[in-house]
Amino acid sequence: MRTSVQEMIAQSKGKKNKKFLEKMIPVILFLIASVSVLTTIGIVVTLVVETITFFTRVSVFDFIFGTTWLPFSNKEQLFGILPLIAGTLKVTLIAVIVAVPIGISSAIYLSEYASDSVRRVIKPVLEVLAGVPTIVYGFFALTFVTPVLQSFFPEIKIFNAISPGIVVGIMIIPMIASLSEDAMSSVPKQIREGALAMGSTKFEVAWKITVPAALSGIIASVVLAVSRAIGETMIVSLAGGSTPKFDGDFTGSIQTMTAYIVQVSKGDAGYGTTIYYSIYAVGFTLFVFTMLMNVLAGYLSKRFREEY
Repeated sequence: MRTSVQEMIAQSKGKKNKKFLEKMIPVILFLIASVSVLTTIGIVVTLVVETITFFTRVSVFDFIFGTTWLPFSNKEQLFGILPLIAGTLKVTLIAVIVAVPIGISSAIYLSEYASDSVRRVIKPVLEVLAGVPTIVYGFFALTFVTPVLQSFFPEIKIFNAISPGIVVGIMIIPMIASLSEDAMSSVPKQIREGALAMGSTKFEVAWKITVPAALSGIIASVVLAVSRAIGETMIVSLAGGSTPKFDGDFTGSIQTMTAYIVQVSKGDAGYGTTIYYSIYAVGFTLFVFTMLMNVLAGYLSKRFREEY
């Protein structure tokens, strides 16, 4: 069949358009992928610039090693970050105590004991906890968990570290359970079957075979959950209080780094004041904490990874 000149021109244009589209697709995808990187760079630059401005007014040494946080004092403003770090670590410690045993136990059950039908029901229900707004968790901690704790321990104040710590722990259970269960499920069945064939019980297989084999994923899930707990805002803002204290008391009012940022962001400080710039310094400190936790999660994941 003969091809007319017009058809040849149309085919040539079609090939050129296709080649141009093939060249543009990688560029477009690269620009889309760069959005997250550029956003991260923008956040870091903003934090660093504003934090440097803060440190032109407040000593770095006093900020890092100071044990008193009184930014709203009429006499002398004190910006020692340790009380805010202490409040953050109190909540995180309680959250870890609550979440790690429950999360890992749930993962062991889902991976080793639950049938497929049970797993299809329980796992989505467990993950629903991750979708509950944190403001709801905050009111739950303040209006339900705290009164229950006070009925057993009257010395606990209305604002304390225990109540938000427990609720933050409940909030991060799905992260630990889901990621740990995925890690355990990736362990080859042949290893389990070999252990069972040698006379091991199901619990021995789970505890001595599956958990050690999936240890890298379990540790990574715990570290990421701790990072999430450190950065939690609304729960600690509502149920923790706003009293920064550098002590070991868990029963009284505290203030975390995120709760302080919320307090100032509500309009308690004017633009350009030292208090205003302090939220960037606190935010940068929080950013360093979470970044270190993520780096630690990556390192531990590689360190304890098993190859099959």
